[in-house]
Amino acid sequence: MEGLGVGIGVVDVGYERRLANHLSAHRTPSILGVISGKVMFFHYAVAKEHLWQFVEDLLPQRLVERITDKNEQQFLNGWHELNKPHVLLFDQVPVVPLLYKLAAFAYKDYLQFGYVDQGLAETAELQKRFNINTYAPTMLVFKENTDKPADIIQAKGMKKQIIDEFMSNNKFLLAPRLVNQKLFDELCPVKQFHRRRKYCVLLITADEETHSFGNQAFLSFASTNTREVVRFAYVYQRLQQPLCDILIQSEDGSQSSPQVVILERRNAAGRALFKPVTAWNGSEEDKLHLMEELERLQKDPSILTHDAMLPELNNEFASMFVVRWIYASYDYLSEVIDDILHNNWREMMPLLSLIFSALFILFGTVVIQAFSDSSEDKQMKPKAKDGPKAENGSSGTSSTSSRPPRKNFVEVTELTNITYMSNLVKLRPGHINIVLVLTDASKNILLSKFAKEVYSFTGSQTLHFSFLNLDKHSKWMSTLLEYAQDQSQIDADEDDSRCRKMDYTGFVLALNGHKKYLCLFKPVYTGEDVDVKSSDEEGGASAGKLRPGSHNGHPPRKSSRSRSTSTLQIHHKLDRLGLWMERLMEGTLPRYYVPAWPGLEKIPPSK
Repeated sequence: MEGLGVGIGVVDVGYERRLANHLSAHRTPSILGVISGKVMFFHYAVAKEHLWQFVEDLLPQRLVERITDKNEQQFLNGWHELNKPHVLLFDQVPVVPLLYKLAAFAYKDYLQFGYVDQGLAETAELQKRFNINTYAPTMLVFKENTDKPADIIQAKGMKKQIIDEFMSNNKFLLAPRLVNQKLFDELCPVKQFHRRRKYCVLLITADEETHSFGNQAFLSFASTNTREVVRFAYVYQRLQQPLCDILIQSEDGSQSSPQVVILERRNAAGRALFKPVTAWNGSEEDKLHLMEELERLQKDPSILTHDAMLPELNNEFASMFVVRWIYASYDYLSEVIDDILHNNWREMMPLLSLIFSALFILFGTVVIQAFSDSSEDKQMKPKAKDGPKAENGSSGTSSTSSRPPRKNFVEVTELTNITYMSNLVKLRPGHINIVLVLTDASKNILLSKFAKEVYSFTGSQTLHFSFLNLDKHSKWMSTLLEYAQDQSQIDADEDDSRCRKMDYTGFVLALNGHKKYLCLFKPVYTGEDVDVKSSDEEGGASAGKLRPGSHNGHPPRKSSRSRSTSTLQIHHKLDRLGLWMERLMEGTLPRYYVPAWPGLEKIPPSK
């Protein structure tokens, strides 16, 4: 196993208890494998065949693709899309050798691997095409030219050292595309004092078909390169725009044709020296000009006159992360299922603990929310018979609710002897009851207007909405205001005669039952009506009132006009309630404290 590239180690739990716990090895003896940060346990009898299979199972399943005459062209032509050389191993055995799988795992970021079983009739044409010797394993590497291998190795006893050297020398295409910063760092390394200079010849082009001839000519030129200090690469301007904007010498950064640039990186921070060589269309003149510049560069490196800080390259394969994540998830699930089948419960305890913790939190949240909703529903049901609610501007029977509204109506409760204690006296701390004062005659009009004004505030869980009928409890308002400490401030603007017979219709109270204070809204008529104006002009009546008699002295009579005007006046009493509610939520309204709430049962209804 060590000769194939598998690291072997022995851990004495007596001395390395911390490491054993980190690997979840809680019993001895245990055999486990670690690959890409994952730990897998060996569950079978200790035998050579089982251990061999265990190592193979550690490796990802899609490392090596099986190749036949039908799919070999598709496999080899993938060099352009994957931006990698492709390696083919020809062997007589039907199973992919473990040595080849381990090598494929070590170089999976640089090379794509395929396996050809020489014993199958479906591979006969492929063997004949590349003249493969059937007596020894053969390894071919293909780059841009899929008809002819770029390198070949054949040995009866294929060793790891030979394979490593073969793959290290063929990690890159002749002219690869710069698709990420990692590839750029390896192809064009930063200049080191103890190493020779490394130069990159970079073709900035587009991925359209119209530039295919120039790109092919650049590849042909790169294939003739024999200088070890020069690397060739190309980049798509559309995908690496920040880099190309710096290297292309034009005011607006636009490019009419492909361009070749020679650059040398000076430090890891991105500093580079470069020189634009020529506009590239693949002609013989362009090739000759590039050859001359490379010869000049070998003699005089100072011809790279431009100095710039290069940005980090975009990762063009970032979209493949989702596919890799799906594969990794599949491998992880397979590992979990394998552990379950072999009852490896102790090693699975961290995972099981995480799963059950998440389920417990989720289940607990749902149960608490369900019980909370059901308790609020039970509180609402006995109150639903007490009073009307306003729906889309109309009243109906409902109860107050502290939940955010999920309906298109406002729930309003009538303040009566039954609901008085729960809706005011024993109201929860921090909760406020908004009470509208009305009469039987103004009930429908005021409730409709009230619902429209307070609807936008029904999302608050601390606000409740009620109404008080003056026809049933006429003295409650005056009694409450008498209890208030700042009574003079409440009705200072009213004379004594009006205080005795004041009409509280349209008043709104914000009552804090726990702290025993109230905020008061007085109706302010802001509406205008054409009929009222005409009446004022003809008879000098004040806005909001009609004269008791007409101009010709006839006795007053009730008309449809007077009834509509009265309705309009009642409707406009709550015009500024929305602004008052905003001040209430801001906490800027004056508060009038009372020593105790007067009880409704102590006040007889008016006759």
